Amino acid sequence: MIRQLGNYHRPPAGLDPAAADALATAAVSALRSAGYWVAFDESFDTDQHTAHRLPLGAQVAALADDLREATTTQDAAAILTELTAAHDGVLAALAQVLDATAEFFETLDLHFDRHTASVVRDLNGHHLARVATEVRQLRNELTDRHETHPARRPCPTSPLPPRPPAPPPARHL
Repeated sequence: MIRQLGNYHRPPAGLDPAAADALATAAVSALRSAGYWVAFDESFDTDQHTAHRLPLGAQVAALADDLREATTTQDAAAILTELTAAHDGVLAALAQVLDATAEFFETLDLHFDRHTASVVRDLNGHHLARVATEVRQLRNELTDRHETHPARRPCPTSPLPPRPPAPPPARHL
């Protein structure tokens, strides 16, 4: 992991020089592939292109854009399902991250770490659970409505060209 320090980044402390160079080269590749301008030492230049995908936060934020363009309550409900799905929704994943964070703090040695773990578990158990319940309720309400948004109409589709007449059936002699 590279930590931001002002306007530059550095590798984690204690990383051997070869690993630090490899990390820097990969970072330059990833940032350039994503379209960022990067100032770097020439030794980290590479023709390698890293596959680019949106950061996770941007992927979740894209759901807001999708909601702003939704034309029916069914469309909006489908988008909210991405948040509320019990097995792989965003909120379920966030709950897993909070659980892992609490577990991490429970295994640290400082006296206040167990308290921090308890606070994180409370966030997950009460606050996030309430958010998930409320969003599920909104999703269910939208699912049951079957309406088109009054201010948003789907783009009209261009009419399909007429089909050519079907060929006559084949004759067998």
